[in-house]
Amino acid sequence: MSGLNDVLARLDERVKASLSELIEFASIPSVSAQPDHRPDMERAAAWLSERLQHAGLKTVELWPTAGHTAVYAEYLDAGEGAPTLLVYGHYDVQPPDPLEKWHTPPFTPTVKGERVYGRGVSDDKGPLLLTVQVVDAYLSTLGRLPLNLKFLFEGEEEMGSAHLNELVAQNAERLKADFVLSADGGMWSAETPSLTVSARGLAALELTVRGPAKDLHSGRHGGSVHNPLHALATLIAELHDGSGRVTVPGFYDGITELTPQQREGIAQLPFTDDAYLTQTGAPAVYGESGYSTLERQWHRPTLEVNGMWGGYTGEGSKTVLPAEAHAKITCRLVPGQEPGRITELLKTHLEAKLPSGVTLEIHGSDHGARAYRLPDDHPGAAVAREVLAELYGVAPLDVGMGGSIPVLETFQSVLGLDTVFFSFAVGDEDIHAPNEFFRVPRLYEGQKAWAQFWWKLGEKTYE
Repeated sequence: MSGLNDVLARLDERVKASLSELIEFASIPSVSAQPDHRPDMERAAAWLSERLQHAGLKTVELWPTAGHTAVYAEYLDAGEGAPTLLVYGHYDVQPPDPLEKWHTPPFTPTVKGERVYGRGVSDDKGPLLLTVQVVDAYLSTLGRLPLNLKFLFEGEEEMGSAHLNELVAQNAERLKADFVLSADGGMWSAETPSLTVSARGLAALELTVRGPAKDLHSGRHGGSVHNPLHALATLIAELHDGSGRVTVPGFYDGITELTPQQREGIAQLPFTDDAYLTQTGAPAVYGESGYSTLERQWHRPTLEVNGMWGGYTGEGSKTVLPAEAHAKITCRLVPGQEPGRITELLKTHLEAKLPSGVTLEIHGSDHGARAYRLPDDHPGAAVAREVLAELYGVAPLDVGMGGSIPVLETFQSVLGLDTVFFSFAVGDEDIHAPNEFFRVPRLYEGQKAWAQFWWKLGEKTYE
């Protein structure tokens, strides 16, 4: 263990430098969804490439796609029989809007106490960067790593990883590994270590309801032609019944109910609705009846309206009957649901329910994924549980993820690899929202954990 201790000591020496690097990295506004930020995306990819080279990796490459560039690096000198891991993360971030809700500038990362605030510090620049810093600590002390590593850091996760499937397929031979260790994801709680063993899938679409050929005066024409906003509101309202259940025919087909053992395990977790309401600021919990909050978040499918707009929304009054109205919808999926089938069911249902006097246009999205579950006996999960138990002094909980990571399906279908989540972000760190933050101690805890994970998995190399 002396070699590992040397690595951990080097990480302790570099705590200030590690935080400074995160601040520098997160200062780059790498917003993948906005074309104006393409130069920033290129700058972020270049920064990450240079940091990987500085860590001592000899093979570092920029892999262009039809969208944004991915960064690849590898270390393959661990020796015959050593395991090989594919480390995944993403350097792109969500748009910072609404800017007026931020307490500090989103791309001027600011340390307050034990938190650093800024867009992307938790999702996913902090958890990603610490993996590179661990490589640096290994190579600068021991001159070697205890196992083979391949890194794939993409720049399109926040817009659905649209080009990653093709990129992985084109480079499948080079990306061969025993399994994926993901820096993306997150733990359930800052107080209790956890291992994420499942993630819901995703299906998405956008609706446009059209009425008159142009905006009309609501006094002259109101009551004479159907208002697209009214029609859209009716469509949206009818997507759920009074108990919160989705009304789309066939939506729940193929889903397996939770076993009594699963429900009992979830019920024993240190979670209360009151604490959840305090965290979210919502006045009450809501959702499909017959299930607990965590059951609905992790193991039940949902249909959510992410945005509705149309007509006049500026300051003051404008008496207009709008020509069109719009909405964006996403569904979180569970095992047994196929994204394409769910999208088609939604289209059929909405077209059948469309009120008279308007037309409907529906666009699907490439932003889709199947649900995922890590096998209970996966060797990577065993190592992760062991490391987390040693680091925090208690056994980690197995938890689910309400969100979706499309690349999980890519790794499984193209490379045949399972993914172990090993992120040190926490679910309450306001990712995708104003005032996103990352707990500074988690940067250093994550470094130690990744260093130990690699050592434990590859320690037979040193025997």
